[in-house]
Amino acid sequence: MQANSMCLACLFNKQEATIRPFKDEEKKKEYLREVLKLLYDHGQSGSAPWLSMKIDEIYARYFKPQIDYTAIKHKYNQYMLSKEQIVEQNIRASDDLIASCIKYVCAGNFIDFGVGMKVDDSILKDLLEKAQTETVSETELAQFKEDLANARELAYLTDNCGEIVMDKLFIKILREMYPNLHITVVLRGKPVINDATMEDAEEIGLTGLVDCIGNGVAIPGTHIGEISEEARNIILNADVVIAKGQGNFEGLYGEKINPYFLFLCKCELFVKRFGMKQFSSVFAREDEIHITE
Repeated sequence: MQANSMCLACLFNKQEATIRPFKDEEKKKEYLREVLKLLYDHGQSGSAPWLSMKIDEIYARYFKPQIDYTAIKHKYNQYMLSKEQIVEQNIRASDDLIASCIKYVCAGNFIDFGVGMKVDDSILKDLLEKAQTETVSETELAQFKEDLANARELAYLTDNCGEIVMDKLFIKILREMYPNLHITVVLRGKPVINDATMEDAEEIGLTGLVDCIGNGVAIPGTHIGEISEEARNIILNADVVIAKGQGNFEGLYGEKINPYFLFLCKCELFVKRFGMKQFSSVFAREDEIHITE
């Protein structure tokens, strides 16, 4: 879906804030002029994740590489691994394993350094502790289970580091409940912000559980026209697609793929779009989602 005015303003303002401490005023102005031109030329057609990738390419030509998230990703991968056992116990003790998995998967989506907010560890802890009190639409859940029962191929599109531990638990449960379902996990193809890549999947043990591939690109979302042919074919040929996170929503909504979206409403735009409080969770197939910009 194309970025709206709030997305465009957010993308530009983040760039100004990023370069504000730098001394070379002429370079900063030239950089911002080029960012503005990109937003002007492609703001009517590009999605926010795609525009973000293009801005990163411009930034790399003007300044040193942006933040290295390697240590941050390792921190949150290990933090969520430390919660894995108790979360799995809670899931298996619940009345509905799939509904319980969805709640934890959405809670983990808080670990996002790309939406202009601080990742507060106390909020993450609280979201995980309260995950079981969230509600999941019975209608959506019933449709999801029916689709899974009839499916042969599932494409699972991940989002951020850390939360992929919750994805791993979800996939583990799905494999147990639907043994004839083949699952392929699609991760980011190159490092971008704190999004999960193959390295993260290996660190948390996901690659030993299920087939995993990178999508070939460093876009903080899934842009079907930009990803590798292998990743595109897996998504387009899947019977069921699960798309995690706001970036995947922005990249895939309206692309006639009809995935099940799972994410937290974190930024002001998503709170407005869905009429929900901040950090409320969304689980719905695209054809059941109706938004107004």
